[in-house]
Amino acid sequence: MARAARHTAPTHATDYPRHVPNRSSAAQSAALVDYAENAIVEDAAMASARERAADLGVDAVTPAVGAMLSVLAAVSGARSVVEVGTGAGISGLWLLSGMRPDGVLTTIDSEAEYQSAAKVGFAQAGLPASRTRLINGHALDVLPRLADGSYDLILIDGDPTDHARYVPEAVRLARPGGVVVLNIGSAGGRIADGDADDDEVLAAREATRLIAEDERLLPVVVPLGGGLLAAAKSVTADSSE
Repeated sequence: MARAARHTAPTHATDYPRHVPNRSSAAQSAALVDYAENAIVEDAAMASARERAADLGVDAVTPAVGAMLSVLAAVSGARSVVEVGTGAGISGLWLLSGMRPDGVLTTIDSEAEYQSAAKVGFAQAGLPASRTRLINGHALDVLPRLADGSYDLILIDGDPTDHARYVPEAVRLARPGGVVVLNIGSAGGRIADGDADDDEVLAAREATRLIAEDERLLPVVVPLGGGLLAAAKSVTADSSE
């Protein structure tokens, strides 16, 4: 059977387009992103969670990124989701808003203080405790203990320098038809800069390469927040690979 056309993400700084957009198109693009980032209105529980995140010094996904996560959870019919990086619970709240009513979010973080803040946010949002499973530990230790092909969506939003190490585990955990999402974060705006070679950028490029070269995945870059890299796992993929 002929393969569908495949869109792959650039994997090295030299792979990115070298053309420079004119001022008009650049301004329009910036205005569109600004509109997308400001078009989402969050509720009181989310606003309170953002205050806790600020108090803890935790980076949180933007409202537009959160809304994108909610949409991905909804369209994938997500009942089982894994999140690497609980933070103050903001991305978790967005994911849960798009998941099925009986869905369970498994969220992993090594900082107990962050997870305590997230629990407050989940409770304020009226979510029963049965809908969240908070695991305090290092994701690289926890992920291998989770079952192959059992999750509808996996969000990687942990330590940026470990992102490339999370990707193989995330792909393993995703069911056929499931979605892997990588929050490129602070490296997103610098990943195409040939002069940028710090640990975060190098890890982001390696994670991007792993996703782009995996024949089971169909990736797309979403230019919201610091940038998201989302990839759908083929429905014909052998989850044991």
